[in-house]
Amino acid sequence: MGLRLKFNLVLSLVFAAGLAVSAYLSNRLLSQNAQQETLRNAGLMMESALSVRSYTIKQIKPLLDAQSSQTFLPQTVPAYAATEIFTTLRSKYPNFIYKEATLNPTNPRDRAVDWESDIVQKFRADENAREISGERDTPTGRMLYLARPITISDPACLACHSVPSVAPASMIRVYGANNGFGWKHMETIGAQVVSVPMSVPLANAQRTFATFMLSLAGVFLVLFIVLNVMLSLLIIGPITTMSNAADRISTGDFDVPEFAGRSGDEIGVLAKSFNRMRRSLQKAIRLIER
Repeated sequence: MGLRLKFNLVLSLVFAAGLAVSAYLSNRLLSQNAQQETLRNAGLMMESALSVRSYTIKQIKPLLDAQSSQTFLPQTVPAYAATEIFTTLRSKYPNFIYKEATLNPTNPRDRAVDWESDIVQKFRADENAREISGERDTPTGRMLYLARPITISDPACLACHSVPSVAPASMIRVYGANNGFGWKHMETIGAQVVSVPMSVPLANAQRTFATFMLSLAGVFLVLFIVLNVMLSLLIIGPITTMSNAADRISTGDFDVPEFAGRSGDEIGVLAKSFNRMRRSLQKAIRLIER
């Protein structure tokens, strides 16, 4: 086994081990970062929904209160406005799903399903919990979700949700008197939930991972070529030349020129030693011939 083969074998083993460790650590780190970035985007969208709710309560609802007494306008309902805005937003961000999951909603489309009800119960059990995130399995794959509690902090909300007798008649005509009532001040009645397929952060992580690994492999390839060129020029080439010279000298051919031996490294020291040995051997043969 030649020196070049041994060197390349060791170099390849070291690179393979380094590549495996780098792949494991970078893939794990990139997946975590992509997941956190997705959660941050989900949080930003949720803040947008909160802004829409606040805008609806403070500016839209007061303007339409008189008209709402005759005809129910769902546009004055904060949850409706936020959901509709998010539905429009999904045309550009189809992977993000927003829902105001409520245990006892006025609008049936807001009713919490089993896993959403579990989240609401967690918020009800811990009043200090302001945000819950996690993953869950679905028929279409794993989903990443971010949830925040919906708490009745504004007593004005109870005008429509305390008892049917005080609720606007126009709302009763649309949704009936069986749902969306019995809410209490400072009660957590639901949760805002933004869901994203895990395929989204994983795809982002895989793209970054592939770019990183290709860059790392490219760096190794360049390093591999440079080291082999240096190995040939600085070590294998001079040693091969000395080996050929030694073969010729061993047969009595002293026409081989001496090596320059200008460098101060090990190869240069070896070249000087070889030159001294050659001169000593040449002198010894001349003495014998006399």
